[in-house]
Amino acid sequence: FSRLNPPTRHAPQLPVRPVPLTPLSVPQNQVRREITYALRSLPWISVPTVALFFAEVRGYSKLYDNIEDSPYGWAGVFLSMLSFLFFTDMGIYWIHRALHHKLLYKRFHKPHHLWKIATPFASHAFHPVDGFMQSLPYHIYPFLFPLHKVTYLGLYIFVNVWTISIHDGDYRVPRLLRHVINGSAHHTDHHLYFDYNYGQYFTLWDKIGGSYKSPTAFEGQGPHDYLRKLREKGLGVPNGLSAAKTE
Repeated sequence: FSRLNPPTRHAPQLPVRPVPLTPLSVPQNQVRREITYALRSLPWISVPTVALFFAEVRGYSKLYDNIEDSPYGWAGVFLSMLSFLFFTDMGIYWIHRALHHKLLYKRFHKPHHLWKIATPFASHAFHPVDGFMQSLPYHIYPFLFPLHKVTYLGLYIFVNVWTISIHDGDYRVPRLLRHVINGSAHHTDHHLYFDYNYGQYFTLWDKIGGSYKSPTAFEGQGPHDYLRKLREKGLGVPNGLSAAKTE
């Protein structure tokens, strides 16, 4: 299964060409297209999602209402938070990697890769099947493991905020965690080079699966470093790129 999409060793290079200076950080219609695509997809994604939620809260899952119902009390609540993150990170890694297989990519996942330098609005701009498939681990977890209902709701909000954050172009991560946390720098390279950094929160499964790539932004070779070099040479700023912070 690890051969679903072996990493390409020769990544495409960003072209360097003189272009006029522009105040725009992204193409004029990019944000509008991202928002439009997300708004069209989310209603379709919500149909099976709502069905699963009903099953979860109607007693078919292991969700519980009171701390006393936790097998290990408060300790169980905190352990469930950690196990939820690691379980869903693993599930999303393999689903995401499968969606890059040639039989699935063009049909379902390619729309999300329309934007090489994404904005936060691209975070939910999925094909409905793509979006639902990548959300499945969140719904599978409470059918397998005990989880407090409020904790589940909080984690569901968190993962949506996290999904937005890895598309926001802000590369700041504590230096010690740069190769542990799968942040915006990692996901930017995923959009640029396609077959690296499939993980959601951590880099663990990318390292296990041989798809980990140290972010080019951390090595001074990212798209925003390319931008700065163009500015220094007075060549202008390509429409579609903007500066980002890495510290």
